[in-house]
Amino acid sequence: MRLLIVNPGSTSTKIGVYDGETLVLEKVLRHQTEELSPFAKIADQYDFRKGVILGVLAEAGIGVEGMDGVVGMGGLVRPLAGGTYRVCEAMASDLRSGQYGEHASNLGGLIALEIAQGVGKPAFVVDPVVVDELEPISRISGHPWIERISIFHALNQKAIARQWCKETGKSYGEVTVVVAHMGGGISIGVHSKGRVIDVSNALDGEGPFTPERSGTLPAGALASLCYGGKTHQEIKKAITGQGGMVAYFGTNDMKELEERAETDERVSLVMDAMVLQISKEIAAVSVSVCGEVEAILLTGGLAYSRRITDGIAARVGFIAKALPYPGEHELLALAQGGLRVLRGEEEAKEYERK
Repeated sequence: MRLLIVNPGSTSTKIGVYDGETLVLEKVLRHQTEELSPFAKIADQYDFRKGVILGVLAEAGIGVEGMDGVVGMGGLVRPLAGGTYRVCEAMASDLRSGQYGEHASNLGGLIALEIAQGVGKPAFVVDPVVVDELEPISRISGHPWIERISIFHALNQKAIARQWCKETGKSYGEVTVVVAHMGGGISIGVHSKGRVIDVSNALDGEGPFTPERSGTLPAGALASLCYGGKTHQEIKKAITGQGGMVAYFGTNDMKELEERAETDERVSLVMDAMVLQISKEIAAVSVSVCGEVEAILLTGGLAYSRRITDGIAARVGFIAKALPYPGEHELLALAQGGLRVLRGEEEAKEYERK
């Protein structure tokens, strides 16, 4: 099975060509600001980005007519259960309109559909960030004005959980594990019998603080900030782009900060505080399954740091063993989702508009 994988970012597009799970071609296509500035909406970029992708494939001598399917990164659509979804016109319409939010990932399904339709093959998205499998009890926030929602690194979390299951000879639909995706944003979810039944809204910076997000702040102090002369945009940036390590030290480069921590007590203290908050969130979601957790899986870019993974493992070892799975292999995870459908291991889910 040959698959084209499309993973758009804000200023780049990652593409991959897989024969089964074997990577044949991988490219990161950079887009200059002046190239993207003529487009009023992110969805308007899809013709431009599709043309760049097709040009790179042509240069590599790879024809899209030889693909068995095209898989795009899932974007902001209505809340969904996890799985591989066939991209249809209803989904494409929601991605184009941006009614659930505008994000570069919205282009994944749009580009996948247009390329796939051109060669008569299926287009898919896999475990988009809006995967919502929360238990009803996990939606209660503490005030009826606000309901907890699920937006997290679903693709990588579920891929790592499945990888651990494969290594241990278990079925994802039968196990209970906690997965902590730790990158610029951090999301921590408890996976129980194939569903992520408790997880924070990582897009809005809930949970532990991160290299660039504030995490869940003290509510009273945050309310005072909101009415203390700060604009809504300033508060949003402080929470989701200029929070965490950026707010404390002006950088989200964790390799640099880890080196500085060797001689700078303040950097060391704040790094240890981040490890503590990640550990507390792991413990918190573990309570949703009464602590009956088989493994704690640490993934994302921060999982390359022994200081971070060892620190977490020492704190949460009373719950279960913490195992590092560093990095995020999104292209492979997308390919695996498409392959499961094409091989008949699972059925593609159908998207319906609300």
